[in-house]
Amino acid sequence: MWLSICSQSFSNLMLLIFQNSEDVRCKCICPPYKDHSGHIYNKNVSQKDCDCLHVVEPMPVPGPDVEAYCLRCECKYEERSSVTIKVTIIIYLSILGLLLLYMVYLTLVEPILKRRLFGHSQLIQSDEDIGDHQPFANAHDVLARSRSRANVLNKVEYAQQRWKLQVQEQRKSVFDRHVVLS
Repeated sequence: MWLSICSQSFSNLMLLIFQNSEDVRCKCICPPYKDHSGHIYNKNVSQKDCDCLHVVEPMPVPGPDVEAYCLRCECKYEERSSVTIKVTIIIYLSILGLLLLYMVYLTLVEPILKRRLFGHSQLIQSDEDIGDHQPFANAHDVLARSRSRANVLNKVEYAQQRWKLQVQEQRKSVFDRHVVLS
């Protein structure tokens, strides 16, 4: 269900992106005049025809007030590059899609691959141990490797604790005693 909703919204977004739209327009902003409220008019006309008389349709005021009404309107000719906008959106959506795929890979696929890889390496190791003539000959090596790993971790943890204590001492010296170490 969620997937169908996402695909429908993606389809609607693509329709909006690739819909034919005009790259030029004339936009007239007309403020309130007498009893008429303000209004914004848009029309696709050439740059030379970008004025109130060509854009404002239907004219909200009667004949004699048209000139006064049009003098109050501000008309601007606007151009845009819809191709650049479409390319930018496509690049953005592609990057977003790649990041989404990478997130799916990290959350779903990678743990499965790790389980298979580690499970497979343990099977290979256990097959080698079965073929050994002395079944407990490698036990001492495995125990020594695990002790050395633990020993290295203990050394790193001890160095980290020592460093934290040194930083605390330096903070006390600088902030409490106002002494700078040299």
